[in-house]
Amino acid sequence: MSIWGRLEEVSDEDHRRLFETNFWGAVNGSLIAVRHLKQRGGALVNIGSVASDIALPYQGMYSASKHALKGFTDALRVELEEENAPVTVTLIKPGSIDTPFPQHAKNYGEKEPQLPAPVYPPEDVANAVLYAAQHGPRDLYVGGGGRFASAIRTVAPSATDWVSANVLSGQSYRDEPAHDRSGSLFQSESRGEVRGSHPGHVASMSLYTRAAMHPYLTTALLMGAVLLLTARSRSAH
Repeated sequence: MSIWGRLEEVSDEDHRRLFETNFWGAVNGSLIAVRHLKQRGGALVNIGSVASDIALPYQGMYSASKHALKGFTDALRVELEEENAPVTVTLIKPGSIDTPFPQHAKNYGEKEPQLPAPVYPPEDVANAVLYAAQHGPRDLYVGGGGRFASAIRTVAPSATDWVSANVLSGQSYRDEPAHDRSGSLFQSESRGEVRGSHPGHVASMSLYTRAAMHPYLTTALLMGAVLLLTARSRSAH
């Protein structure tokens, strides 16, 4: 759930509603799940966002809720490790995903909201959740674009802020009037759609995420490619 609008113009009621859902909803669900998982063992998978690492323009409180969820998930993981509990804790961090997410957001703007490129298919998130349930990685990004932005944020935060302010802000809205501006902040808007209506290019898959989920296979393929190029180079001489 999100809100498109400047922090100063969004009402306190809307801000609190978003946090109740995105943060407290995940917290309450996680704590209930952990009680059962500690008895039998298993995996807890929370859905964060690349916004867990980077603040998004016009989605300030959404970013804050995902930062908070990251802090909670990390703390819960540490406490479970201290107890030697048989539970893995993973935070999935999707980038821009082609779902109806923008259209379900409450929109304070005059234009239709959209997610910045690059945009990835929703199946990548589903595959990441299944992988996390089986293998229990600490974090898993969905989309190489988000992973790259997060890495740059670590080493060059001011440059990342500049890009957010001058590039991402310009990609936050479509060039068309807003449709339903109320969204699903206080009532369900879901009609069962999985895919959204992103007007630009949607990648068929995230090669980065596939590689992260299959590191040994990826390493073997890269080594094979290097050996093949080396052999061709020698034969050419």
